[in-house]
Amino acid sequence: MASRSGTDVDAANLRETFLNLKYEVRHKNDLTREEIVELMHNELDCGIETDSGIDDDMACQKIPVEADFLYAYSTAPGYYSWRNSKDGSWFIQSLCAMLKLYAHKLEFMHILTRVNRKVATEFESFSLDSTFHAKKQIPCIVSMLTKELYFYH
Repeated sequence: MASRSGTDVDAANLRETFLNLKYEVRHKNDLTREEIVELMHNELDCGIETDSGIDDDMACQKIPVEADFLYAYSTAPGYYSWRNSKDGSWFIQSLCAMLKLYAHKLEFMHILTRVNRKVATEFESFSLDSTFHAKKQIPCIVSMLTKELYFYH
């Protein structure tokens, strides 16, 4: 696989950000599709704890298989996603910065809206090749969440 300058910076930034949010972080590189699927399906459960008073039938409510997914693409389909070899990608820089500022204050979709604004307004490409010079980027968020998502209680 070709070298992707700046991805190590992104990985370190994401690690620091999520450790600060009290998440367990496991860094994996160059996994196969099968390895990714296996990791995604390990230790999954319904995620609901009850004291009492809730019927067991209600404890694990069925929802469509497509529900509760959120896709945060670094750019709109068909466009370049820009990355600085020293600072990392515009999207990950912005995501981590906004999580550091707002993870304990705002709902996640509101945070992603701020990420979109930051990427769209604060970054512009610089290249000696005029084809790639002075270009902008906008992330693309696709939400099928059925509830609000907060990083705090």
